Amino acid sequence: MITSYNLKALGDVLVIILGPNADAQSVTTHGQVTSIQDKKTNKTTGFNITGVGQALGLTEQAGQIYLNEDQVTTLNDLIRAADFDYELVATASKLVVGRVESMVSHPDSDHLHVTTTAVGNGETLQIVSGSPNMREGIKVAVAQPGTMMPSGALIWDGALRGVPSSGMIVSGRELHLPEAPDKPGALVLPENFGEVGEPFDFVKAQTLYTDGLVDTNY
Repeated sequence: MITSYNLKALGDVLVIILGPNADAQSVTTHGQVTSIQDKKTNKTTGFNITGVGQALGLTEQAGQIYLNEDQVTTLNDLIRAADFDYELVATASKLVVGRVESMVSHPDSDHLHVTTTAVGNGETLQIVSGSPNMREGIKVAVAQPGTMMPSGALIWDGALRGVPSSGMIVSGRELHLPEAPDKPGALVLPENFGEVGEPFDFVKAQTLYTDGLVDTNY
């Protein structure tokens, strides 16, 4: 679940994204709750909920937000009261510390690699990467499916040249970190940055490049 709020830009509207936009959508509004569904599957892909900024303490925030259990309970009460059959679940950030466990060449590319990357709790993802500094064993930042990047881009399951890829191994540039090089290349994290599966710590990451803790010679 991706949630965002920007009172100045969008008004008092909480945007909730549950999945990729479908080619054909149905939009239904009951009171202050608007549900967006995939017409083909009837799967709910998102909600727009108006008039909740003050109640949820969001009016001073802008951009992606992470809701706590109490906030999600309030939203579920509104969704049920609007006669929609759906229950939201509070989720932590999908941008996490990961580790590249294995890497093989892409069967249809001379520069892409297919990695098996650990993201915590015993889970691994197959991620296709074109980073020139990709190698086995490195600790990296992983945008799992359902991540909103600092640019506002949304990361979902996909495929690169026919090979399925779940998420993305990201660069410092894509995370908008200070002095990150303006070139492709995975952000290789120091071993003491965090444990695999932990949410990526943007505050701690602000000095990775400025303090010379990241190798940019690739």
